[in-house]
Amino acid sequence: MHDLIEIRWHGRGGQGAKTASLLLADAAFNTGKYIQGFPEYGPERMGAPITAYNRISDAPIMIHSNIYEPDYVVVVDDTLLEAVDVTSGLKTTGAIIINTTKDNDYLKKSLGNYSGDIYKIDARKVSMETLRKIFSKYSNACRCC
Repeated sequence: MHDLIEIRWHGRGGQGAKTASLLLADAAFNTGKYIQGFPEYGPERMGAPITAYNRISDAPIMIHSNIYEPDYVVVVDDTLLEAVDVTSGLKTTGAIIINTTKDNDYLKKSLGNYSGDIYKIDARKVSMETLRKIFSKYSNACRCC
């Protein structure tokens, strides 16, 4: 499947990585794409690391497994950079997107030998500027300033 895009999400329980992957799947479906959006987690509780996945294609998707060599990785919580190998299997032709305010030197050190594109966004700041509120770190409960 040459048109298949695979995405892996890293977050913590309650931060919205699962929800974001399902929303992306809905958006892609609404544009006529074939999609998969699914989480992987065990008996962990709020704040425990979780992984979610997306597959997006112009053709039916016959693969039914986790994604081991993603084109893109999204990291919702930058503390996971020290706890999880977020670049595992990530294609160098792809990219990693990290919700962070940490400097580029820290990111390069944390990501080891990954040589693909690295993008960062301060999603907390974007949320404050657009919604004038943020969501608490480990729950879906809104917390205003």
